[in-house]
Amino acid sequence: MFKGIRFRAGLISILILLVFLLSWHIATLPPAANSKAGAAATAAQDEYALLMGKGATTVRNSGFPTPAQMGETVVKQLSSPFYDNGPNDKGIGIQLGYSVARVAIGFLLAALVAIPLGFLLGMSPLMQRALDPFIQILKPVSPLAWMPIALYTIKDSSISGVFVIFICSVWPMLMNTAFGVSAVRRDWLNVAKTLEVSPLRKAFMVILPAAAPTILTGMRISMGIAWLVIVAAEMLVGGTGIGYFVWNEWNNLSLTSVMFAILMIGLVGMVLDMIFARLQKLVTYVE
Repeated sequence: MFKGIRFRAGLISILILLVFLLSWHIATLPPAANSKAGAAATAAQDEYALLMGKGATTVRNSGFPTPAQMGETVVKQLSSPFYDNGPNDKGIGIQLGYSVARVAIGFLLAALVAIPLGFLLGMSPLMQRALDPFIQILKPVSPLAWMPIALYTIKDSSISGVFVIFICSVWPMLMNTAFGVSAVRRDWLNVAKTLEVSPLRKAFMVILPAAAPTILTGMRISMGIAWLVIVAAEMLVGGTGIGYFVWNEWNNLSLTSVMFAILMIGLVGMVLDMIFARLQKLVTYVE
């Protein structure tokens, strides 16, 4: 039955994709009334380009890109994803690599801070009440609001991007870890107390396995937010990364490249979410 549902869901997904592509193709068809004028304009542009010594251009984007133009861009970008022709001309693979590296560093630093602090809050109602006002004030602040302060104090755009990822990743992990630790069944803690288990052993052998699904949920949420924020952060700081790639291609008026970058952002985000979903499934237990 499960395989049957997956098969039918796959067929529906393919059908939706085909309808979307057909609608896109129809919406980008050139108006018939303007075909002669468009051909005359094309000939004039070719002649002007030849006079300027640039050669005639065979492909133009006079509006929203068509599926065919999008396909050409995808093939072109993926055929050489790691080329490096200078600061403003790098392949999509290099740009994604910079973004993923920044997200990974900021995310790991956030995990090193949020998970131990979440354990402390979950195991100590006193500390939870003491730190709750600070958490409630800082948690709603947009991560990008920290960017000016990071740029002023750190004075490095790349490290500032990592700092922003750290800030946005801390809160979901912290709150989910605290909730998971505080929700551990009292029976298990009482058994550990009866057996006179040391606090460190109790934390790793009793509390951590019980809270692991909730902790992984927080990490999964944090990764999704971090991948969202890095694009906006790189648009602000520039230099490298998929966010800068989108902004640079927009400045070059290349909508096909912008749409290709959006597609790659979605695919990488899906892969990251699938990784944490699999990890979450591995630590989930049935009582």
